[in-house]
Amino acid sequence: MKTRFTRLGVLLVAVMLVAVVWPVLAQGGAGPITYNSNQSDPAPRAFDEEIVAMWNERHPDTPVLHSTIAHEDFKQALRAYLTAQPAPDVLTWFAGNRVRFFIERGLVADITDVWEENGWVDTYPPGFQAVSQVDGRYYFLPGWYYWWGIYYRPSLFEAAGIESEPQTWDDLLAACDALNEAGIAPITIGTKFRWTAAGWFDYINMRVNGPEFHINLMSLDESYTDDRVRAVFDRWNELFDHNCFIEDPAAYSWQEAVDFMVQGDAAMYLIGDFIRDSYPDEMEDDLDFFQFPIINPDVPIGEDAPTDGWFMAANARNPEGARQFLGFLGSAEVQQMAFEELGRLPVNTEVDISNADRFQQEGIAMLQSADYIAQFYDRDTTPPMADAGMDAFMAFWDNPDDIDSILTNLDAERVRLAEELANAE
Repeated sequence: MKTRFTRLGVLLVAVMLVAVVWPVLAQGGAGPITYNSNQSDPAPRAFDEEIVAMWNERHPDTPVLHSTIAHEDFKQALRAYLTAQPAPDVLTWFAGNRVRFFIERGLVADITDVWEENGWVDTYPPGFQAVSQVDGRYYFLPGWYYWWGIYYRPSLFEAAGIESEPQTWDDLLAACDALNEAGIAPITIGTKFRWTAAGWFDYINMRVNGPEFHINLMSLDESYTDDRVRAVFDRWNELFDHNCFIEDPAAYSWQEAVDFMVQGDAAMYLIGDFIRDSYPDEMEDDLDFFQFPIINPDVPIGEDAPTDGWFMAANARNPEGARQFLGFLGSAEVQQMAFEELGRLPVNTEVDISNADRFQQEGIAMLQSADYIAQFYDRDTTPPMADAGMDAFMAFWDNPDDIDSILTNLDAERVRLAEELANAE
């Protein structure tokens, strides 16, 4: 309780500082721009600080006041930020239902004018424009996206006698068996924060039932007690039966779980390309990834490619400064830097990607060959459903035998939330 209370206290102080200090700072002109960011891992944080420094050097009269908040703490504090008077001007966040939730509550500003003035209606692909709009108006600025895959160490595969990347579900189970026989944990994962487990649900569901069913489930239009959902957990349980995961994953954050690969104790990790932010550069020659294996060859291929970006708070104190800063963040210049320094795939089509590294080339090719691009479980469904779903995934992880009651309770929550949404309309 002490740690939780301390974190909450820090977050509330940050919100109050914006409200109290801002009017003083803003006297005598447009004043500074407040920017709250969840880019707390070392490499993204350094990049964030770099682009803020660039802005401040060019715009000394409207400097950006940059606050970095730990990723998970940011999620918990966002509502408090957005309801503050005033709110931070610009904030990082996610495309899909995650931003739509706040848009529909009037907490996100309409930035259609920013899109039009910067010509993004011509330089951003239609799919990314779609995840940035509600009712034809733009509220979100996508910055970059990244692919998910099963990252692995080729040297550990070789040590276990695995001659090729798994392409089918049976291949994956066989790889787990071979790695266990060699004394290597097949798959690492850190579920201290639950979303990593949701990645397994996303992929197994899309591979078993196809992306259309998956998205309908995310939209609360399909039942969690459907036999097709039960089939997903039956497949997931096969991974437990083959002892595919490290022990006690709930003890580790996703970053801490990377150490099992670095130390050579685990061979694979289903994760986004951001794993490379936390992976030793000198070891990347012994790192690769492969597409999540095929389970049902008769369904279209769906891939998770979450899109990150920024928005302006409806209660922003300096909306004009925020619009200018967003114009900078969405520029080809900034996205070129993100591509070159972080390896993120740019949304702006004016970015030159001819120098893509081998990971980026493979990631782009994989996404271009996909039939459907999803965001991620906790981005594609509503926040309350995501919370209930991720609790259910962890309950299943703790006791797979309880799956029937877990799915019954989960679907009851889906029905309740669907009715609540219908009544609100």
